[in-house]
Amino acid sequence: MIQLSIKKFEEGLVNEDAAKVTEKWIAVSDGAGGGGVFADRWSRYLLDNLPDSPICNYSEFDAWMEGIWETFYNECENLAKAEGGMLLNKFYDEGSFATLVAVWQGGEWISYGDSVAFCYDKTSGVLQHSFGKLVDFNNPPYLINCKDATSEQGFRCGKFEINDDCVVFAASDALAHYIMMMYEVAHRKDYVSELQEAIDAKTKDSNFINAAMGLKEVNFRRDVLGKLLKCKNSSDRFTSRLVAIRHKGLIGLDDYSFVAM
Repeated sequence: MIQLSIKKFEEGLVNEDAAKVTEKWIAVSDGAGGGGVFADRWSRYLLDNLPDSPICNYSEFDAWMEGIWETFYNECENLAKAEGGMLLNKFYDEGSFATLVAVWQGGEWISYGDSVAFCYDKTSGVLQHSFGKLVDFNNPPYLINCKDATSEQGFRCGKFEINDDCVVFAASDALAHYIMMMYEVAHRKDYVSELQEAIDAKTKDSNFINAAMGLKEVNFRRDVLGKLLKCKNSSDRFTSRLVAIRHKGLIGLDDYSFVAM
């Protein structure tokens, strides 16, 4: 089991991600600080209340959310009232936002937003994941709000085909983009159109893809997943790995979370 989460490489910032592993599941929640307040609390709260049994469809997800949101809202309303002023108004107007991705032991997964679940077969070299295409990272993610109803359009679910040679893991958006990108670059003959579509979008992610395409060789199992797994549960090693990836121009500046089982 691996559970790693670090904040952006800047002073004075809070890590708004949450990452958690249990005997039953692994999960990541990316608190979105661009709107609302208490994003770091909300991401942790979602993971602390995740059920041990898989959520298998949107109705079950909606019922789970309906059962947990009010306690968080009341606690944070009291905190916001103590602070008063702009914070309280912002909480009432906007609430708190976060993504969520989780994978249970049997391979069942759910996602809401752009955090991503993965399953890599070390024998076949095939990577399964919960996301769409690389270019979709350019779209604003669906976000779970502590005070508003979720959208069925934002919810995804599925089940990975798992065997003894599989590694199951999950990551928040910037790291997830790096993992997907490097896999596709390592198998670029199979992903020509998807890579080109993301490059043609001419976003910051396009720059990362161009940098990856310029690498002499990409061995996904050894150079990408293997090096992340070697971080084990060391935040220092994880930080060093992300600094090295950033130095090569392959990933955006963000909070980074990685869990594996």
